[in-house]
Amino acid sequence: MFTRASSSICRVAASRASQRSSPLVASRAFSSPISDSTEASTAWKKSCYHEIDFTISEDSTVYEAVQKFSAFDIGALVTVDDKGHISGVVSERDYVNKIALLGRQSKDTKIKEISTKSANLITATPKDSVDVCMNKMLQKDIRHLPLLDDDGKVIGMLSVKDLIKSIVSEKEKQIEVLSNFALGKGGHFGGE
Repeated sequence: MFTRASSSICRVAASRASQRSSPLVASRAFSSPISDSTEASTAWKKSCYHEIDFTISEDSTVYEAVQKFSAFDIGALVTVDDKGHISGVVSERDYVNKIALLGRQSKDTKIKEISTKSANLITATPKDSVDVCMNKMLQKDIRHLPLLDDDGKVIGMLSVKDLIKSIVSEKEKQIEVLSNFALGKGGHFGGE
């Protein structure tokens, strides 16, 4: 016997199945329906990395990198070769996984021995949107993204925290615009 309750359960199950197959539900999208996403350069200018030297020589010791992590309260540095070109990234995760857990000595190990090399790096440009940067980080499960100019030179570093702050700020602006519209305060312009 088919009851009203089982009918409701079937409708809910069918609804959930259609949502799972929907491309909108399946993908992670951080795009803004009201305005275009902020550029990476804007998020970087508000970043803690904007004001500091976020690079370190690949020939420095891991201990020097740890000192810099602590001094600037950051989690990753861009490594550079003797010519100043990007050679990779070294992070707190690298320290934990490749030094601490293996019983190695940070004062005796060069950064280039544990860093992620430039050939394996995921990078962004200042003109990339925050959404694009966030998707790159989510796809590769990384928390830091070097910003490169058109010539491939490192000009900045973004953390996932920087991108989240930018996205939250965008969403707060959207909420204000929609609230103003709902309250009859001039819609998208936020005026009275």
